Amino acid sequence: MSVNRPPYWQIALVLGGGVLAVSMAAVLVRWGMTGLPTHSLRTTVGLSIFLASGRLSLAALFLTPQLYAWPWLDLTRQNLRWAVAAGIALAAHFSLWFTSLHYTSVAASTMLVTTTPIWSALVGYLWQRQTLKSRAWVGLAIALGGSALIGTGELTSAVARNPLLGNGLAIAAAWAVSAYFICGQAAQKAGLSIHHYALVAYATAAVGLLPLPPLLGLAYTGWPLKLYGAIVLLALIPQLVGHTSLNWCLRWLSPTWVTLLVLAEPIAASLFALLLFGEVPTTAVIMGGTLVLAGLSVALWPSP
Repeated sequence: MSVNRPPYWQIALVLGGGVLAVSMAAVLVRWGMTGLPTHSLRTTVGLSIFLASGRLSLAALFLTPQLYAWPWLDLTRQNLRWAVAAGIALAAHFSLWFTSLHYTSVAASTMLVTTTPIWSALVGYLWQRQTLKSRAWVGLAIALGGSALIGTGELTSAVARNPLLGNGLAIAAAWAVSAYFICGQAAQKAGLSIHHYALVAYATAAVGLLPLPPLLGLAYTGWPLKLYGAIVLLALIPQLVGHTSLNWCLRWLSPTWVTLLVLAEPIAASLFALLLFGEVPTTAVIMGGTLVLAGLSVALWPSP
């Protein structure tokens, strides 16, 4: 244990605040996009990337004071590569997830996007040669069954106009964010501080996304103020507060405990969507979500 480790109550407070902050992302996207023309897939994808690039650009801008201490003594070629790779994965994650929210409900999208532990565990098993106990395999199988129920069981409705497409995009976003967390942990283990890591990852993602909306025919100007307000709130709350808090906690807690507590995100996001937009989760989403949470809890819960 590091002598500089913060007290447990402080770590728990930061982790709880981070989970609540990231839980607000889905409803902020839904709020910012309400009333905008999203009938074509091209426009929908363009607006989703618009939100993602704006969120990440502002987050990186808020972190630029870190450059005043240049050169960074903790920066190496190895951890820079991991941080850049994390940024590329983060750009893919937000583009896919924000687009999914146009086609499926907040509850289904957030539940599927938090299946990250399934894919992280499989990557660890297949690529990093990590062993998985029989209990973990059982839990992951239950969670996969719940994901399948959500992905195929939600019906078309006013808030889920193409649930199969939306749910598929949410699962792809979960794959991308799994890569983001794996690369981010590797960058920090290689000695890069959380603030320097966050700036490199966020800036990499922003630079990759910024040219895409104009290429899809969307201008960055002329939109309702609500859309720009959503971008600012996304940058401040889920990104700077939420993601930075979770990444900081990874320095002091195992990824198992962090991912376990992040499972509260879809519950909080669904409650926010219910209160703000009146979105009531369908039976398939509730049943599938229960299986996902139960399965992941069984798989991830530390052994005595």
